[in-house]
Amino acid sequence: MKDKCIYTCIAISILCTSCDTEKKENRLFTVKNTLELSRSFETVEISKSEIELEAGENFEDLSIQDVETKTILVSQFVDEDQDGVSDVLLFQPELDPKSEKQFALVKSNTSTTQDTMAYCYSRFVPERTDDYTWENNKVAFRTYGPQAQKMIEDSIPGGTLSSGIDAWLKKVEYPIIDKWYAKNAKNPGAYHIDHGEGLDNFHVGSSRGVGGSAVKIDTSYYISKNFTDWKRITTGPIRTSFVLDYSDWDAAGQTISEEKHISLDYGNNLSRFEIHVSGTDELSVGLTLHDNEGTITETVSEGWISYWESNYFNSELGTAVVAPIGLMQSSEYYVTSMKDRSNLYAQLKVNDNKVVYYAGFAWKESQQYPTKASWETYLREFSQKINTPLEVTFNK
Repeated sequence: MKDKCIYTCIAISILCTSCDTEKKENRLFTVKNTLELSRSFETVEISKSEIELEAGENFEDLSIQDVETKTILVSQFVDEDQDGVSDVLLFQPELDPKSEKQFALVKSNTSTTQDTMAYCYSRFVPERTDDYTWENNKVAFRTYGPQAQKMIEDSIPGGTLSSGIDAWLKKVEYPIIDKWYAKNAKNPGAYHIDHGEGLDNFHVGSSRGVGGSAVKIDTSYYISKNFTDWKRITTGPIRTSFVLDYSDWDAAGQTISEEKHISLDYGNNLSRFEIHVSGTDELSVGLTLHDNEGTITETVSEGWISYWESNYFNSELGTAVVAPIGLMQSSEYYVTSMKDRSNLYAQLKVNDNKVVYYAGFAWKESQQYPTKASWETYLREFSQKINTPLEVTFNK
């Protein structure tokens, strides 16, 4: 098992900073929004390779400054290739419709900064068998490891055999993962009760949960078992990301290899899934139907599907899968008598052994998107934004 987490964040600061614009014009850049939508909670990535560093200068010493207001923005460094050196700087600008802003990479005049909370957090959870769980300020998720699988195979109580994605329904912005697991360790089942912060009452079983993958052969869907290994890449104020490995699995004689690169950014209800897969040219991504009394929405032309449960434990819950335009080939409302195997599926095209999609949920009690209409408005706008990303241009 590996845990190579680079967490370096730069806090909001009112302290003065400076930028030698005459010597470092390439440190100025413009972020442009071409949509008729306001943009926020979208992560801009600045690669170290885009920056001309001077002798002795460290990439990790740089901050993001709004040129007009002189404000230093919250940012986060990430060592994506896990070589011990940060190679990407993340931040989230706010832009009005059809507008642009100029930013600068600067070095702070002060040596003191105040770390912001790691709202975007994930970890392996050995104290609860071997879950892997992740969250941000809006939502939380988990999935299951090899020990949980072995317990089922050995008929030991407490195991879980599933590669589905579980939803933890939180209604507070601060992190809850460690708190809920600690309470559950002292009082088993504690996180199944809402003590004011939310709860885990989402049933996954062998379903796809919220965005689990499958492969369709003829009229049947085939699924993997639990993840076999994990690697955490980063946690911080803007993003958490990690990798889950799976043993090769069989789909009607086809051997499927699968590795999931998952990330969740601040302010987003949807996790990003980048699936590295071989053995199939199409991947199915599902949303569990639970009691099959919800309302489905299939909008393949816009690249998203949704399932809204209006009678979910005396509340309401929406789940969704969103993919870049052109990747979603079709969808299927798949109902079967097999326990937990009824799902709303999106069929996604595999390009160069890779598929990218987003999956997540909204719970009425969180007051984020409390109605089906507000949830689907969010999905439509989310789709527009991922298909028309913010444009970043460096001064040359």
